[in-house]
Amino acid sequence: MPIEKDVNPHFEDFLFDWESKFYFLVGGYGSSKSYHVALKLVLKLLQEKRTALVVREVYDTIRDSCFSLFAEIITDLELDGRIKLVTSPMQIRFPNGSKIIFKGMDKPSKLKSIHNVSIIWIEECSELKYEGFKELIGRLRHPKLDLHMILSTNPVGKGNWTFKHFFKVVALDDELLYKSRILIVKNTYYHHSLADDNLFLPKSYIDQLEELKKYDPDLYRIARKGRFGVNGIRVLPQFQVKPHYEVMEAVNKIPADMKRAGFDFGFVTSYNALLRIAIDHENKILYIYWEYYKNRMTDDRTAVEISEFKQTKELIRADSAEPKTIKYYRQQGFNIRGAKKFPGSRLQYTKKVKRFKQIICSENCIHAIEELKDLTYKVDKDGNLIEDEFNVDPHTFSAIWYALDGYEVSDLKKVKKKREGGNLF
Repeated sequence: MPIEKDVNPHFEDFLFDWESKFYFLVGGYGSSKSYHVALKLVLKLLQEKRTALVVREVYDTIRDSCFSLFAEIITDLELDGRIKLVTSPMQIRFPNGSKIIFKGMDKPSKLKSIHNVSIIWIEECSELKYEGFKELIGRLRHPKLDLHMILSTNPVGKGNWTFKHFFKVVALDDELLYKSRILIVKNTYYHHSLADDNLFLPKSYIDQLEELKKYDPDLYRIARKGRFGVNGIRVLPQFQVKPHYEVMEAVNKIPADMKRAGFDFGFVTSYNALLRIAIDHENKILYIYWEYYKNRMTDDRTAVEISEFKQTKELIRADSAEPKTIKYYRQQGFNIRGAKKFPGSRLQYTKKVKRFKQIICSENCIHAIEELKDLTYKVDKDGNLIEDEFNVDPHTFSAIWYALDGYEVSDLKKVKKKREGGNLF
């Protein structure tokens, strides 16, 4: 029988488009993206016999979100008599043999029993780990039917895997999506939505979202504007990226004794991060102009790849917690020594870097940019900042710490001492 349903115009194209393999929906609160994903699945499974899998990170959150949303839509379409909702285990069965099953990634063993899934919907996909996303791609298989994966989320920080996978990897500027609203890039359909796109929302709800601008700009960006960005307080708000030639023009004017190298050691999950920096002491500007960044590298292989340091005899200040590694590089002819570490040194080094008025990074240092541009502080369970812990493990930040060993950036207290006849250093 024909089905009539009023839908939000911004979602009409999405509802009936099945040409792409991946559908990535991101938007603000109340935009109706989840509703239209659920409606899209109901319409498809009525039309074709398929098995769809609906996933959230935690299984117990599905009943009050996705499952109840399907129940609302089925009732609204007056399909209660044709489509059966089973509550234990949660499942939705269609008259043509189609079904929707629900799983949580907190119980990954339950995924092994799933077969012939041709559509997967990951709700609040940013909550999943990247490994979970890749595991689900492996579960998406059917001998005959086209395969589709739908991912929906509110935007989070740009450090989240969803931003890296769907924007950075394909070199898609998120600003282009906010402007275009709908984009198709290769095999992925992108859809951006706001509360304004939901014509069924009361104005009072949108007014509430607007109020966030006054007291919570981070949540305003997410909930009202539906944009990725920085969640939390940035560690280095003075960090900026400039063209490499422009950075080198400034670096070449800086004396040799103000050019330094710092080395943070890593292997499996962490990285070898070696940076060259230059200090404009007078203007209190820190330049980052060269980087080496790799993991799963043995010391002998790394020594070959950074052999230029052995030839130039540049002093490398490195992580003193790895004395054996430092000794090895010395034996290989490198001019290297351990940087000072002491209780509270993480915090002191962080404060030292923050005292620079500007931190200018070459566009060529892509890993330094990725780690430092949106680096934010961790918070404890009470929401208080932890001043020496961060949202990611920034190996390039550690390399800068070590490079600055023995150098002190003057702060306001020391400037006052100088005026009173004291010394800066």
